[in-house]
Amino acid sequence: MENEDQPRLRSVVSYVNRGGRMTVGQQRAWEELWPRLGRTVTGLAPGPVDFGGWFGREAPVLLEIGSGMGETTSQLAATAPELNYVAAEVYEPGLGQLMLRAEKLGVENLRLLHGDAVILLTEHVAPGALDGVRLFFPDPWPKKKHHKRRIVQPAFVALVASRLKPGGTFHLATDWENYAEQMLEVCSAEPTLRNRYEGWAPRPDWRPVTKFEQRADLVGRESHDLIFEKR
Repeated sequence: MENEDQPRLRSVVSYVNRGGRMTVGQQRAWEELWPRLGRTVTGLAPGPVDFGGWFGREAPVLLEIGSGMGETTSQLAATAPELNYVAAEVYEPGLGQLMLRAEKLGVENLRLLHGDAVILLTEHVAPGALDGVRLFFPDPWPKKKHHKRRIVQPAFVALVASRLKPGGTFHLATDWENYAEQMLEVCSAEPTLRNRYEGWAPRPDWRPVTKFEQRADLVGRESHDLIFEKR
């Protein structure tokens, strides 16, 4: 699966694997819904995931990295039934809550992956398999000494780009100014991507306001969107 010319990602954990007990509802979702909706990255068979077989249909595949507690993810999947929507997340209660939200909305076009998105992309997504990748409000690691832990680094962006179809999009959003600037710099330097808007993208009306944006607004931080397209 790996391209020998593609830079290897260093083994740096870019997320905090938070603990926390699941609610009764989240536990029920894992017991009743997970067998149909979810898979664990470390338990996947070698090679690319057969998304068409998993969803039971051929449709454009969109991967969201870091779905959190699933409030926006469930809404985004519900409003785009034409997509095979895949959400990757490391936080088990978050996946449980996402399943509950999706169940309430009657979402049928959503599948979940528990585990590291870098491993998923490297080992289980074929080059050119994705129509889009979304990375909304990843852990900002605000302290300068921790910036190396941020997921948006040159090797990661090259990996994402390699998995996109020509014309596929990489949509990022953050409310941390210096991380937004890093995202812009790193993605702009990836030769297989082009910025659809030269600079910041207009905030899409279809993207629900996240809790992170609400908190950022209260403390005076502005959110930035970036949309890059595979050449």
